Amino acid sequence: MKNQLGSRDVMDLNEKIDMIGRLYLGLEQIEDCEEFSALIPEVRTNFVYASKESATPEDVVAVDGRISIVDGFPKATGRIKFGASSYMAHLVLEIRKKDSEIRSIIDFANNPEIAEFLQTYCKEKGWDFSVVDRRFEPENMKDAEGEAISWMVEEAIRAAGGKMPRIFYETGAVGKEPVSILVGKDPLEVAEQICELARSYQNQDKGLNKKTMR
Repeated sequence: MKNQLGSRDVMDLNEKIDMIGRLYLGLEQIEDCEEFSALIPEVRTNFVYASKESATPEDVVAVDGRISIVDGFPKATGRIKFGASSYMAHLVLEIRKKDSEIRSIIDFANNPEIAEFLQTYCKEKGWDFSVVDRRFEPENMKDAEGEAISWMVEEAIRAAGGKMPRIFYETGAVGKEPVSILVGKDPLEVAEQICELARSYQNQDKGLNKKTMR
C-alpha cells in the first residue's frame, strides 16, 4: 500500500518525535536531581515544550499528571504527551508571543526564603528577574485564564525593564499557590539550569544551617 503521508506530515511527525525526546531527556535530568525535590510546590511541577508552530495547548508537550516526589527524588507521575497541560501550556504560548526564542518553561515553588535566594542568584548569574504581584491583577481578567496569563506576562516583562526575564515569580492570590517560573530555549537548557539552581539553593541552606549550629 502506497504511503499517503505528504512531506509536511512527515516533518510534523519528526518534529513531534524530537519534541517528546528532548522533553524526556530534560525530565531524566530533573528526576536525577534530588535537590529539586525541595523546590516542588504543593500543586506539583510541570515542564512544557512548544514548537515554533504551536498555537494551542494541544500543540504543547508536557508531563501528564505533573512531577511529584517519590522516595525523595522528583518523579513524573504520568507520561509525556501533547495536550497534557493547560495553564503552563497557555503560559509558554503567551511568552513566545513576546520572545520567540523561548519554547520551554518549568514552574517551581516560591516563598519568602526562595524569593530572596532567587533575587541574589539571578543577580550573580546576570539574569533578568522580576516579580508579578497578583494583587494588582485587573478584576475583569481574573475569571478569564487566557487574559490573566497575558496580563501576567506583560507585567513580568514590565517589571524586568522591558525584557522577558529568565526567572519570574508570581505572588499568591486567593486559592492560588505562589510559584516561580524559569524559561529557556529548550527542555535540555531548562533542566540543566533548574538543577544547577536547585543545587545552589540547597548548598545555601546547608551553609545557613552550619552558621546556626555554631
